[in-house]
Amino acid sequence: MPEPDDFAFWRDAARQLVQARIAPDQVAWSEPGSSGSLFAIGSTELPSPLPGAAVVKASKRFQSLARNAAVHSDPERFALLYEMLWRLQGNSRLMEDKADPLVRRIEEMDKAVRRDAHKMHAFVRFRKVSDEDANDHYVAWFEPDHHIVRREAGFFVRRFANMHWSILTPRGCLHWDGETLRESGPAQKADAPQGDPAEDLWRSYYASIFNPARLKIGAMLKEMPRKYWKNMPEAELIPQLIAGAQKRESQMVDAGSMVAEDRPESLEAIERAISACSRCPIGDLDNKAVMGEGPPDARLMIVGEQPGDVEDQQGRPFVGPAGQVLNAALEKIGLDREVAFVTNAVKHFKYQQRGKRRIHQSPNAKEIDLCRWWHEAEREIVKPDIVLALGASAGRAMLGRTVSISRQRGEPIALDDGSELWITAHPSYLLRLDGEAREKQVQLFEQDLRSVKERLAALAD
Repeated sequence: MPEPDDFAFWRDAARQLVQARIAPDQVAWSEPGSSGSLFAIGSTELPSPLPGAAVVKASKRFQSLARNAAVHSDPERFALLYEMLWRLQGNSRLMEDKADPLVRRIEEMDKAVRRDAHKMHAFVRFRKVSDEDANDHYVAWFEPDHHIVRREAGFFVRRFANMHWSILTPRGCLHWDGETLRESGPAQKADAPQGDPAEDLWRSYYASIFNPARLKIGAMLKEMPRKYWKNMPEAELIPQLIAGAQKRESQMVDAGSMVAEDRPESLEAIERAISACSRCPIGDLDNKAVMGEGPPDARLMIVGEQPGDVEDQQGRPFVGPAGQVLNAALEKIGLDREVAFVTNAVKHFKYQQRGKRRIHQSPNAKEIDLCRWWHEAEREIVKPDIVLALGASAGRAMLGRTVSISRQRGEPIALDDGSELWITAHPSYLLRLDGEAREKQVQLFEQDLRSVKERLAALAD
């Protein structure tokens, strides 16, 4: 039996119905898991495709939106998707019509599901309990608006791979023992623990990072709606922190502490700050900080490893040999570099002096992690839909862990702010190859860029 989030089951049935020329008004779709079949056409079996039936056409944009819309809580979602699929057979560019009511409705469902997934990533709070063998187990309660639980399991497996945890929801539960992911039926709030000693530490941490100078109550409520507060220990502090914000801001200004600790709130401020940064030894070398460049509201952010010798001299990212490779690949696939915000995980050039030459040295893990402060500040301001990490160092900067390009490329990774991370090779890697090896890697690199371009189009409003 299909589940409420079973897009693949709907897709296969819908294709067969289209090829059998069953019009939308002849099909009654029902909620999976309820009584009866997912579809009803006067028969318990799908009709066979008509002889010579054409291949079902569906644009990539429709497929992308449909995967999200299929897990929306609207009971009409499968009927709406089938109607759209049916209409696409006569007009393959229908999804480009922003004035079409059905297109707008499917786009709205897609946005709602993506927003719900982001809230789940951001607001799940684990509480520690002990099992029968006195082993630590972490349990969280979450109330999703849509059928996203199974689909978002991978995010929590990756992020909390070494923990034994359970996420309980009224739409089904997930359980991870460090090796195997298991599902179980719906739970009730009473099944989840109500608190643990670690929450005092969490509340202390939240209070310490609460910045009254940046308090925007409307924006805070939009990003962290009140419905989630009851499951978040730090939310208990919000009313009193807001009430005392003005007084605390004055105290901070008087003490001069804001200058040293606050994250810059503009790209210009970041540029000034990184020029004075010496948190790691790279900043003490004879070099200069290289700021990212591009539109401040770019939907694509490209993150490299660090500036090279040419970038350090010119003060711009990706203008040396690796930048030429990147530019050529972007031009070939039809993606304009000027619409992207291009930056680096590490802001200074790390090198070893050999005579008159400065030889590139890769930043180590500590240096990458220290510099996360700056590119996270850039991302917070730009708010891209997609971040493209070029190389393992950029991947580590984004995820805080070592990544494998061969395993991660081609598959998006959801980030906490709702954007997607895509990982590919660094262009400098291609420069070190020749012959068939280089040709193969260039093709993979260009395919990764095409995938990002297509995904940007699919996410376009």
